Parts: sequence; structure tokens; C-alpha cells
Amino acid sequence: MYERYKNALKEFPKPLAYVDLDLFDQNVKDIAKRVDGSNKTIRVASKSVRVPDLLKRVFSASDIYRGILSFSAKEAVFLAKQGFKDIVLGYPVVDPKLIREVLETDPTITFMVDCFEHILAIHQIASELGVQGNICLDIDMSTKFPGIYFGVYRSPLRTPQQVHELSNSISELESVNLKGVMGYEAQIAGVPDFSPARNFLLNAVVRLLKRRSIPKIAERRKMIVEMLENQGHLLSFVNGGGTGSVETTIKEDVVTEVTVGSGFFSPRLFDYYSQFRHEPAAGFALEVVRIPEQNVYTCFGGGYIASGSIGVDKQPEPYLPKGCTLFPNEGAGEVQTPVHYKGTLSLDDPVFFRHAKAGELCEHFNEVYLIKGSAVTGTAKTYRGHGLY
Repeated sequence: MYERYKNALKEFPKPLAYVDLDLFDQNVKDIAKRVDGSNKTIRVASKSVRVPDLLKRVFSASDIYRGILSFSAKEAVFLAKQGFKDIVLGYPVVDPKLIREVLETDPTITFMVDCFEHILAIHQIASELGVQGNICLDIDMSTKFPGIYFGVYRSPLRTPQQVHELSNSISELESVNLKGVMGYEAQIAGVPDFSPARNFLLNAVVRLLKRRSIPKIAERRKMIVEMLENQGHLLSFVNGGGTGSVETTIKEDVVTEVTVGSGFFSPRLFDYYSQFRHEPAAGFALEVVRIPEQNVYTCFGGGYIASGSIGVDKQPEPYLPKGCTLFPNEGAGEVQTPVHYKGTLSLDDPVFFRHAKAGELCEHFNEVYLIKGSAVTGTAKTYRGHGLY
């Protein structure tokens, strides 16, 4: 694999990002298989890919992939202009100018909301434009245990009563339409079962908390959906989960679709889940520019750290050639990244790394090199390359 990538990319300046299309396509097929037989569809989390051509490749692979969960208003507008349909904004939009831009670009785009202020802002602008704004209620799926808040701080909507009070207000506003419900169980989908940033005992505690959270999540979602339906709301979709929770989320009868995004690239963090394994389809290449001593090779660039709480699990990982490791005291640096390797490398040789997360890698590159077989077949622009941000 190292020689294949090295030869395919030898003529191109580094640092560079690449996607192995053979592995990418395999992940697309394998993720679809994880949902087979469940009567659910998959909504694609576009921010975890951030390459329009690759998003189109996913949708062309299977009818099970339907719709997009976007990151921001600007991304949603950009994707709509690229021809993508059934877009749901993953996060609320509070800037009136952006709300207006979304509605003017494609009034079928669905806004994420979790409070009356969100809904009222959409209603007012939609009313001015003479359209109806679609909204989706974001339900908090975090679980609380004695002394532990297990999850992320997203929505204030945590109980059926809170949702009931908010949904009553929706019925009074003619220019908004409750289209769906979303609940992202981040503590299941986004938390690995085994993490190098945690010791054995803490990993065991996390797995226990995940097991105990799953039935609580399912019960809360079921109660809220049934309450909304009893109120007369006709929901087009009930969304849940992520790449890391597909197997548990699809067991919920009220869920109609699951979200998947990072699994298509399968970044480093997905090596530490127990229920599935996908192929490392994306990475980046650095070139060796120094050999300060035997078995030490210093590469140019590489400090592409993932978001979230700071830890060693957020660093990129040397991937190829096998056996390369980072130095704990130096890690991955902005201008240089030294690696330890007992084999032989020469100046200008590449070292291939995997990013800790998926789409964030694309924030550092204008394009990705597409490898098919043993050759580069072309490039594809990232959001950054399109000038989106």
C-alpha cells in the first residue's frame, strides 16, 4: 500500500490530501449494508466529507442514501446551488440575513430549531417572502447519571413536556411547518468504545455508560415522537444517530433515517469502535525534508489537529509506511512533524497520515487527489477550494 500511494503521488507537491476511491466506494457499500433490512434510509452528513464530487458519488451508489444534513447556512446554500436536494440544517441559524438567503435560495431547506426564538425568526422572514419555512426540532439526547453528564450540550429540549409546549406555538404560526425531529446521541455515535486517550478503567466506564444510555435514548425519542403525532403533527422524518451508532439507532421503530458522514473516510477515531470497521479511505501526505539522526525522519508540515477536548487522540497518526510513530514530546507540528521509523526513508519520500476526524482534514486543502487502483485519476475541490469559507 505504501509503494502504491508513493508511486501514484510522486509527481505532486506535498503536503497534499488524497482519497482512495476503491476504499471510499467500499465504505459506501458497507455502510449501506449496516442499514439493510431495517427499513431506514441514510441522511449524509455533508460536513464530514466537504467535497461535492464525493457527495455526489455517495448518492449515485444507492437509493438508501437520501438527503443531506448540512453544517451551516452558507454550506446549505452552496449545496442547493450545486443541485443537492432535501437539505436539513444540522444547527440553528440566528442571523436574519442568512435565514433570508436560505429561504430565497431553496425554501424546501429545513431549519434546525430548539426554542421559540428560532422559530419566530424563520416565521417572520418566511412570511415576508410569501413562503413556508420547514423546521426540525432538535431533541437533546444526553443522559444524566449521578454526578455525570454523559453527552454534549446541544438543545434545551429534553422532555416530552418541553417539546409539547414548543410544538403548540408552531401551530399558531402559519409560515412555518414542522417537518421532522432530530436527536443526535453523541455519547454513543461520537464516543469510541476504546480510546488511546483513556486508561483501561475509564474505557470500561464509558462502555458501561453507553450501554445504559441506549434504552434511555430510545424511550425518550419514542415518547416525544408519539406525543407530536398525537398533537396532529405529520412528521416527514425522524432522524437519529451517526456512523458510530447505526446498529443501535436503527432498532428504534420511530426512527425513519440515520445520519452517516465520517464513515465514508473512516478517520483514525473510528479504529476504536467495536461494532464495525471501515477502510481508511482518506489521508494526507507529507514529504521527508530532514533526517536528523538514524531512524528519525522530519516531515514538512502536518499539524492538523482535530476539534474537541484536547488529547493525544486528536492528533493525526502516521499511517504508512507501517511502523512510523510520532514523538510524544513533539507530536504533529505546524511546520515540521518528526517520526520514528526503523526502516529506510530518503529525502523527498512521503509519509502518509490519517486525520483524527473526517471532514476537518479538508479545511487544510483546496483539493483532494483521487486515487483509483495505482494511479491518480483526477482531483476534486473541497469546500475550501470552492471558496465556501
